[in-house]
Amino acid sequence: MRRDGRLGVGIIGAGRVGPVIGAALAGAGHAITGITGGSDDDRASAVLPDVPVLDPLEVVRRSELVVLAVPRAELPGLVQGLADIGAWQMGQLVLHTDASFGIEVLRPAAEKGAIPLAVHPAMAFTGTTIDLRQLAASYAAVTAPPAVLPIAQALAVELGCEPVVVAEDDRPAYAEAIETASAFSRQIVHQATGLLRGIGVENPGGYLSALVRSTVDQALTEATPAIPDLPPED
Repeated sequence: MRRDGRLGVGIIGAGRVGPVIGAALAGAGHAITGITGGSDDDRASAVLPDVPVLDPLEVVRRSELVVLAVPRAELPGLVQGLADIGAWQMGQLVLHTDASFGIEVLRPAAEKGAIPLAVHPAMAFTGTTIDLRQLAASYAAVTAPPAVLPIAQALAVELGCEPVVVAEDDRPAYAEAIETASAFSRQIVHQATGLLRGIGVENPGGYLSALVRSTVDQALTEATPAIPDLPPED
């Protein structure tokens, strides 16, 4: 770590999430050391221009903070594989962005001396710079060992999110909540726009936009406990 607290950050995963996380951390003053290649390198380079494309081992070797933003099914094998070849470094921060896992999935890295962190921004990523504005309005689920929890929380704040601590044992329930909200929202919108399209409504998505947004906003407001009024001071 540099004297000013800035980190060399490497990104493993060049899908919709990794480049945006990298751009947010770069905006907070960290240096992006490299990113792995992906299925859409042009989109990744648009979000993170002039960042070298490296293999995972080289990303880990160059970085003080390694962000793992890969598909859920690939995460355990990736962490274990890098541990098997001795890639993880003592004191290195390793952060994954998946909703389902806490820090247990990072145990192979932790056993090599790395510091495990789980930070999941609760938003749908597009993989473009538009996401940087959305991050600033989002919460992030944070799971980490107690001694380093402030580091995970600080990184969430640097992403622009408000951190919310989620215990390791609660990550499955948290992931179910995220999946339910995401999948159900998409399903309902697709069903409703299909019905409107079937009766000849042009641009059904635009037609429903205000209705869906206002309805969801109202439901979220109703689900948020009201803050009780403070008693008057004597």
